[in-house]
Amino acid sequence: MAEQDSDTKDVYAEFREAVNMTASELEKWLKSDESKDVGQKPSGGGESVGHDSGRKIIKILGTKKGDLTEADEAHMRKVVGYVHRHLAQHPKGDIEDTKWRYSLMNWGHDPLKK
Repeated sequence: MAEQDSDTKDVYAEFREAVNMTASELEKWLKSDESKDVGQKPSGGGESVGHDSGRKIIKILGTKKGDLTEADEAHMRKVVGYVHRHLAQHPKGDIEDTKWRYSLMNWGHDPLKK
């Protein structure tokens, strides 16, 4: 994110709004079985797209805004899009122990967090 144009600032602000978990909360979450059990995995198995995203989010959260790369910015846009799309699919009833919530948490957003 070498150039700090208004579009970049908007992406950063949207990312910080979408990601409501701290790096340490997310790191702890990604170690859980629930985190590893949700999400779209490659056909041969392995890490889900969301779990990989969570690791990238931790890196971004630990990077100074001025040191973010274009790849970081692209991932921030991906995270914002995913969180917004997924929140629009909010299921009815208690969401505490749902794959819907767990998937969002892999992307750095806990819908139960105020």
